[in-house]
Amino acid sequence: MTPQIKRRERNQRRERRPEPVFDKEAWMPKTELGKKVKSGQISSLDDVFKSGKKIMESEIIDCLVSDLQVKIVDVKKTTRVTRAGRHFSFRVSVIVGDGNGHIGVGTGKNIERITAQQKAIKNAKLNIVPIKRGCGSWECNCTKLHSIPFKTVGKSASLRVELLPAPNGVGLAVSDTIKPVLQLAGIVDLWSNTRGSTDTKLNFVRATVNALENLSSLKFANEKEAIIEEDEEEATIEEDKE
Repeated sequence: MTPQIKRRERNQRRERRPEPVFDKEAWMPKTELGKKVKSGQISSLDDVFKSGKKIMESEIIDCLVSDLQVKIVDVKKTTRVTRAGRHFSFRVSVIVGDGNGHIGVGTGKNIERITAQQKAIKNAKLNIVPIKRGCGSWECNCTKLHSIPFKTVGKSASLRVELLPAPNGVGLAVSDTIKPVLQLAGIVDLWSNTRGSTDTKLNFVRATVNALENLSSLKFANEKEAIIEEDEEEATIEEDKE
């Protein structure tokens, strides 16, 4: 048996290791959001995003999402040159999602590949964001959440990704690199258009996630304007009373 085959079998055995089961009772939350999740005051990810607080503990995602899916995007071996010589390490890029409108991307770096992968998964859980879904295609015009509501654009480095809503039944007419991102986000039908170099997988994935994240920016902007208008009305009423 050649050394390459032995190395491949050893890596396969490492990947088959079962993930540690999350124990909610043993978890000791350190943030206010984590304490509310453990006590049951917050029972879903949508409630977390509505609260406006940043997720600082990966255990919050483990507690709220039991069937979180993980997909490894890229594994690269990096080198750092010092006076003592060359130091090698692994950089792992990972995406996580529940298939129901939530997606996150993260990276991890370590001398060992498995440790780098665990760091990347934890980082991706902290970066998870909500995705707005709908049916924005004039050819379909249904009420199912199978696509996106309107055209959106995302950027990462020099890469620009444009996502277009597609009618029901078209499928994912996109590159194979970003198909797992859309599948983990719960999107079934979509068209895409890219400009720039798509050779770097991490930039391609980040640009796609940025485009999906921009779907909710319009909603947040409208909500912010509504809050400003309410504050102005309250200030006007107080002035009239005086």
